[in-house]
Amino acid sequence: MSLSQQVSSDRQLARLLQIGIVLEEVVEARAHHHYQSLSDDERVLDPEIEQLLSHAADESADHRKRLEALIQDLSVDSIPFDEIETLVEARYGQTKPDDFDGVLYDQLCNEETAYKFYDDLIEAIEASDASFSVDRDQLLEVLRGLRAEERDGAEEVTKIMEERE
Repeated sequence: MSLSQQVSSDRQLARLLQIGIVLEEVVEARAHHHYQSLSDDERVLDPEIEQLLSHAADESADHRKRLEALIQDLSVDSIPFDEIETLVEARYGQTKPDDFDGVLYDQLCNEETAYKFYDDLIEAIEASDASFSVDRDQLLEVLRGLRAEERDGAEEVTKIMEERE
């Protein structure tokens, strides 16, 4: 599903929101993977990265809940998640956690990918004059909040990276 088009129906909106949920699952899984890969010494020596990964996982879980609440308010049947996962893997799953030179680069990529997704989704909804069964202002408010949190996450990772140079 392309975000270069307007969002024209509840079904299309639900599918896009489900893509957001799967993206958040990917972010959470990757943060968890990196956290588990830290040795006990690294956790003691680098509590800032440990905190960053923990926060990323918690934030992704919260984002999924907010997206799920929006989907529940739509008048559509849910799209099978295996179909959505395939779309996400094809579009956003080209890299694996170990493809990056370090935890921070991977986390930055995750934050930027989620930010770009929400930014594109907001733009597509704003460009549409379709009516949705969910309140448009509430929908955009939630999505703008998610986008802002992803932007803040990317800025936090960038700040940590700059401090370590």
